[in-house]
Amino acid sequence: MGGGGEAGAKVIEIQRSRILAAAIAEFAERGYSQTTVAHIAGRARISRRTFYDVFEDREACLEAVCAQALALIEQELTAASLAGRAWQQRIRVALEAILGFFDREPALARVCVVQTLHAGSLVLERREAALERLVAVVDEGREGSRAAGCTRLTAEGLVGAVLAIVHSRLSRREHGVLLGLTGELAAMIVLPYLGPGAARREQKRPTPTPAMEARGSADIRGTDPLDGVEMRLTYRTVRILEGAHEHPGASNRRLADLAGIHDQGQASKLLARLERLGLIANGGTRHAKGEPNDWTLTSTGKRLTQSIRAHTPNKELAA
Repeated sequence: MGGGGEAGAKVIEIQRSRILAAAIAEFAERGYSQTTVAHIAGRARISRRTFYDVFEDREACLEAVCAQALALIEQELTAASLAGRAWQQRIRVALEAILGFFDREPALARVCVVQTLHAGSLVLERREAALERLVAVVDEGREGSRAAGCTRLTAEGLVGAVLAIVHSRLSRREHGVLLGLTGELAAMIVLPYLGPGAARREQKRPTPTPAMEARGSADIRGTDPLDGVEMRLTYRTVRILEGAHEHPGASNRRLADLAGIHDQGQASKLLARLERLGLIANGGTRHAKGEPNDWTLTSTGKRLTQSIRAHTPNKELAA
């Protein structure tokens, strides 16, 4: 991919985001076993070499998808304010948050719940660690339980049963149905610990209205940052766009300096290409001898630059 420093890091982050978005779509449609690096690279509109610059292999890519999906779910749970609630309430609210998220993101849910079963040890270990956390939360029900027979195995069985039900719905590609299962699943979980009365109350409790958007700020679910723009992303491209954003009306030489391009001919070619793509516009009087160019971002260029900033870790740049 070339380049280094801040711009080089941005390029890597953007390519990573494009790869993850493509991988989610390919894994969800084809299945993990039938998806190749070539499929992912083709969908992301990158070379195989670029893929391997970012990820060691296909499983490492899937592991990254799972890691970020779990981070999104964590944000959902944090926003749901579970702290300080009674165990039964925490189970209910957590189910609502997770199932609602899966309904909004069915492709991501299928990848994490269904396709991870076909992956190697790296992904399976992450899956097992996530399930262990869920088991620990359910097992807390024993603290207030009236049923002396409950053990940790009870919690493992309940988490396994819930996962099997969710797995079957996602495998059948039944969209938007998981949140509606909250009452039944919550009842199933609390029954061994708090008895049939508590279970009936969970069944009768109304299901919340589905939320249209996720609460979390992280995003691997959106479209390709370069969607609709047929271009190869390089660190020089990023620096030219950033330069036009930070210094509207900049000349060829100013943008070339900002991009670290010493050959003015190369700079002119790159600027002309970005102009043909509709990303920058020249406000200078071209036919007047000696008149400097006056480059500014177009609306498409601004959208792309905002997308670049949104997909890079330096949040100050997104302000």
